[in-house]
Order: sequence, then structure tokens, then C-alpha cells
Amino acid sequence: MDKYSGGGLPDHGRYTYSPIRGRPAWDWPGGKRLAVYIGLNLEHFAFGEGMGAELSAAGPQPDVLNYAWRDYGNRVGAWRLLDLFDKLGYSASVLVNGSLYGYCPELVAAFRDRGDEIVGHGWTNAARQGTLEEAAEAALIAKSTAEIARREGKAPAGWLGPWISESRVTPDLLHEQGYRYVLDWCMDDQPVWLKTRTGRILSVPYPQELNDIPSIVGRKDTAADFADMIVDQFDEMLEQAAEGPLVMGIALHAYLVGQPYRLRHLRRALAHIAARRDDIWLTTSGAIADHCYDLPEGTIV
Repeated sequence: MDKYSGGGLPDHGRYTYSPIRGRPAWDWPGGKRLAVYIGLNLEHFAFGEGMGAELSAAGPQPDVLNYAWRDYGNRVGAWRLLDLFDKLGYSASVLVNGSLYGYCPELVAAFRDRGDEIVGHGWTNAARQGTLEEAAEAALIAKSTAEIARREGKAPAGWLGPWISESRVTPDLLHEQGYRYVLDWCMDDQPVWLKTRTGRILSVPYPQELNDIPSIVGRKDTAADFADMIVDQFDEMLEQAAEGPLVMGIALHAYLVGQPYRLRHLRRALAHIAARRDDIWLTTSGAIADHCYDLPEGTIV
């Protein structure tokens, strides 16, 4: 799929350049122009090896401190977020490591029972997929997909790679295994069609700025900072959406924003958005993809 761009540099060949200005104007359901969704990451990590976000500098393995900190999300944080979503009337796109079903199946079941969307998120966040040979990567995608399909009664439509890790052929493999959309690419505020070797797959915007890991772990933003970012992003994008449809994703990890002092600030930000629910489409990434697939050819550029 790689090729050279017009500037003579290596290029991915998945999409061509299109400025946000001058694109066709179209609507989300109900005539809305701003679609808002929550991407909640539920992740499982290997003990004593592999990757993982860190609260403090990792010590020798087994790194009990950081492993236990991350596991707080599955034992406590995600359940607090579930209560928050119930209270405010949010659906969620729940990004699930396949190995989670063997560890805490009741957690995934609690979100399933709410009617939330289950999105593929690899097998574990202790490893990247983009470093694998093609056959091994295809097998990993198939393994995670099969486990979700077995547990949920249907295969997921969307995929987010652990650590946003892709190889040169990841979109090709996802399309070949029946995926309709991918969340790895953050280059736009509208969905974008990606070319694959067997057709096309939709890129639904997933945020790396409005994401608690880069914000809180990477930039060391406070809980109040992150909540303010959500409010400011929403207010600004709601104004910008008068010109055309936009997608605002909010990327959350249960072991971060499920901490009580962060949860309090997150509640403030999500309540701010919920108060404007009549002006926006509160939805899921899968519903966004479904709407885009139903649009006339050429609507999305």
C-alpha cells in the first residue's frame, strides 16, 4: 500500500489530502452536526512482563506498583464509570482486550447489559501488534475477534490497536476479517475512508489530545485540567459544527479517570455535555460508522 506522495516522500497510500474547509455539508441523525462518543478502554495486562502505562518509574519485574494501579480500573474504576454513564444517560464504545473475558467477564457483561458497543482492542495491552509478522498479526486479530464474537454473540465492527500500534498491513487485515471501521488514525474531525488491498474501511476519529493517557500520564495534566479540556473541546466544536458535521471522541481509561478525585471532575465535564444533548448526537463510534456507510457515495471525501 505504501507509495510516494506528491512531495516525493514515502506515503501510506490510505487516503489523500483534503482540507476541512470546502467539504460537502451533511448531517448526523436528527439534523445534528456534532456527534459525541465516549471510548472507554478496558484493558488487561500481563503480570511481571510486557508494556503498560506507569504511575511512577517502573522497578524491576514484577512491577507490582504499576500492575496493581492499572488493575484498579477493572476492579473499581470501571464500575464507578458505569454508574456515572447510567446517571447521565451516556452510551459508550467499550474497547475490550480479548483476554479480559478470561479475567473479569462480569465487567464486560455489565457494559453489555447496558447495551453498550463492544469494540475490538487486541488481546492485551501488554504488547503491540504492529511489530508482528503479517501472519502472526492476522492470527492475533482473529483470536481477539473470535473471543468477542463467542462472548457477545456477534463480531465487533470496530478496532483500536493496543497502543495505537499498526503494521504496514493492519487496515488490510482488519478489512479482510470483516471490520467496518478503525479508530487508530487521528488526522481528522470527520470520518475518512481508508483504502485497503481488498476494499475500503472507515476511519472514525479517535482522540489523542482529548485522551487521558497523553494528558494525565504524558503531560501530567491535573484532573481539573483534563475536565476543562473536555468542556473547551465541546464548546468549540459545537460552534465549528455549524459549518459541517464533526466527531468529538473522549478517550478514557478506567484506572485513570476512575480514581475518585478525577471522577469528580469528569462528572462535571460530562454533565456539561449532557445538558446540551438536544443540540448534539450522543452516540457510539459504531453508530457513527453505520451512518457513514449509509451516506451516498462521495459524501465523505
